[in-house]
Amino acid sequence: MALPRWIARRPKKIAALAVLLFGPLTAHVGVALTTGMKAPAISTLAGEAVKSPADPDLRVLDQSYARHRGKILEVRLAGSPEKIGHDHGRLLYPEMVENEATLYAQFNHYVPIPPARWLLMDISRLQFRGVDQRMPSDRRREIAAQAQAFSPDPYEGILPTYQRLVFLQSLYDIALSFEHSPLLGCTSFALTGDAAQDGHVILARNFDFEAGPIFDEKKAVFLIREEGKIPYASVAWPGLVGTVTGMNAEGLALVVHGGRAREPRPEGEPVVHTMRELLGRAHSTKEALAILAATPPMVSHMVMLADSSGDVAIAERAPGEPLFVRRAPAGATKVPLTNHFEGPFATDPANVRIETVTSTRPRRIRLDELLSNLPRGASVEEIVSVLRDKKAIGGGDAPLGDRKTLDALIATHSVVMDTTARAIWVSEGPHLAGRYLRFDLARLLSPAFTPKSDDPIATLPEDDIMKDGRYEAWVRKGSSHKGEQ
Repeated sequence: MALPRWIARRPKKIAALAVLLFGPLTAHVGVALTTGMKAPAISTLAGEAVKSPADPDLRVLDQSYARHRGKILEVRLAGSPEKIGHDHGRLLYPEMVENEATLYAQFNHYVPIPPARWLLMDISRLQFRGVDQRMPSDRRREIAAQAQAFSPDPYEGILPTYQRLVFLQSLYDIALSFEHSPLLGCTSFALTGDAAQDGHVILARNFDFEAGPIFDEKKAVFLIREEGKIPYASVAWPGLVGTVTGMNAEGLALVVHGGRAREPRPEGEPVVHTMRELLGRAHSTKEALAILAATPPMVSHMVMLADSSGDVAIAERAPGEPLFVRRAPAGATKVPLTNHFEGPFATDPANVRIETVTSTRPRRIRLDELLSNLPRGASVEEIVSVLRDKKAIGGGDAPLGDRKTLDALIATHSVVMDTTARAIWVSEGPHLAGRYLRFDLARLLSPAFTPKSDDPIATLPEDDIMKDGRYEAWVRKGSSHKGEQ
């Protein structure tokens, strides 16, 4: 059969057009076929969550449970890595489905053109195709069990379950590798000596993560009792195996801050898993730093550590570089942190840009002002007032939502960790405007603890902006955020 005349006369143009049309599709299929991940072989676990007859809000699965403390989801997961993964997937299946839907909706909103979304997905799959092999074996087994338990999987058409959950566990690193990361707005500080009430050691933080209100409104406090590991608490969201904010039963507390220096590398361990290893193995800041020094990161970031002895350190990490540790000047009892490096990575062009175009420097200046004026023996209420500060440098007025303020109404969670009392206070939402709820880790992490419907709830009151109508008015006007280039 003869070719149409217009095709026969233009063979090169037709070939070029075919490459343009089918080349990307062929490449997309090729990426899918060559970047798969094989889950480790594990035994199939059984068991379903059961609602407690005495408390309809309480879901129980063997030693694990899920319930609400106020608006915050309180979740205990216990046992082997496989058991923890299975219980996570079954106890929190509805929440995990909802969280993923939010992520994909956000992705579609910011990248509305399907081929562009495919391209970004393919780049991520290629760049991080071996990320699971750099995870500890116990985390891989846990994720494999979680993937088995996450059934039915409504998103299997996007990626196979295990591979998709691996990428979701690496989301912090993948997000930080993009230029306009939503993780460069966090504010933290530590108090030691006589800075806090009764000489307690405090690590307080705002975790600014703009991935959708669900991660704020439906946050979770995980109580992890893994076999052979130190029990710990992690403030995160359903589905996340790792940690960005947490404290263990030994009184070691940590927070992660995004930063920018050097180039991201696919080699290394996802930061949320490294933080979990610290909480599960380290009894002190010194031990945690030793683990960090031996664990290469995938992306640059900072880790602030504080233990019950008052040892505070900031670990500055960048791919391919040795760990740099900085501490407060001798005698200092108040240690601030935002999102720029101050050690050998300070002159990196990427860090210089962060200081120039983001809110890290104004927030740091304002934080220094507030800490210098914080009275000795500061109470939890006074500490929270620092985290909730919405003033400009010098104490001048700033519009609600200004990113140059400490509380720009973008935080997914805000936490005050008392390493002396082994207790944490967690913001209920929205952002920092709602109440803070107390979690007594000395009690909750005990193997003897049994949840009851009449367990007391200690709270700090909501922010004044919830009482005087300012927050409601801000929401009605569109919840706008300004203050960065």
